[in-house]
Amino acid sequence: MAQPVGPVARHSGVGRERFRQDIYPLRKPAVLKGIDLGTCTTKWTVDYLSQTAGTKEVKIHVSTVPQMDFLSKNFVYRTLPFDVFVRRAAEVKHNEYFISEDEKYYLRSLGEDPRKDIADIRKQFPSLAEDIQIPEYFEKEQFFSSVFRISSAGLQLWTHYDIMDNFLIQITGKKRVILYNPRDAPYLYLAGTKSQVLNVDNPDLEKYPLFMKARRYECSLEAGDVLFIPALWFHNVISEEFGVGVNVFWKHLPSECYDKTDTYGNKDPTAASRAVQILDRALKTLEELPEEYRDFYARRMVLRIQEKAYSTNYE
Repeated sequence: MAQPVGPVARHSGVGRERFRQDIYPLRKPAVLKGIDLGTCTTKWTVDYLSQTAGTKEVKIHVSTVPQMDFLSKNFVYRTLPFDVFVRRAAEVKHNEYFISEDEKYYLRSLGEDPRKDIADIRKQFPSLAEDIQIPEYFEKEQFFSSVFRISSAGLQLWTHYDIMDNFLIQITGKKRVILYNPRDAPYLYLAGTKSQVLNVDNPDLEKYPLFMKARRYECSLEAGDVLFIPALWFHNVISEEFGVGVNVFWKHLPSECYDKTDTYGNKDPTAASRAVQILDRALKTLEELPEEYRDFYARRMVLRIQEKAYSTNYE
């Protein structure tokens, strides 16, 4: 049995106004082609990146398996000079390595102090930032972060959601992206913001039988493409080639809705966090009842949540 598949819209030559009027309000993923991203799409070769960003130390993920799993941490963190890292990430087999000759590498840039500072390519990689023209299809005060990413060919990142809107800008290389609607969260076996289903192409249906009910949206990104990923949409990213990209996150909600200590853009809005805490207390209170009564009142709570909080205004 195959998952139901939904289309990802593709648009060419989309400017700011058309995006904001025709695409953004739909709250669905869309691939934007033909946007002027600056000279980065032609300049950012392995040699150029190595020479321009130099020996700056970067913290990277190193994995011996293609599918990285944040929940089980099937990778290790290591530090390398940026120029060494880029050359290794572009290789298939390594003469120098940490664990194995075919290990894979992944960089997600961080702020100077990740506990306090956001990732901003203009601050962490200013010489490279001069080459990229980020499509500012949002107000300047909405900007949250710009994350520089580099990954080895064949690397697959875990399925997760972010709480802010973002553009995944594919500068070099190719990616395949699989997305799931926020409404399909009940079928994704969540642990926090991440799905426990690691292999979305060949899932373990004995362990995750409901996963096949989730509608799958899939698209391919080539160099120069931009994928709009609305907040709360789950996404799983496979690097089909060595590739370089930049994620730009911006605030869809008013600033006061977000956790001020969040430097990654993945902490739930403060109101949502409070609601979950209240729910946890309610569930703890239900434990005071015998099983028959606990089951009855839990079902009533679910019905009340569906009645009061579920939306019928979007697909």
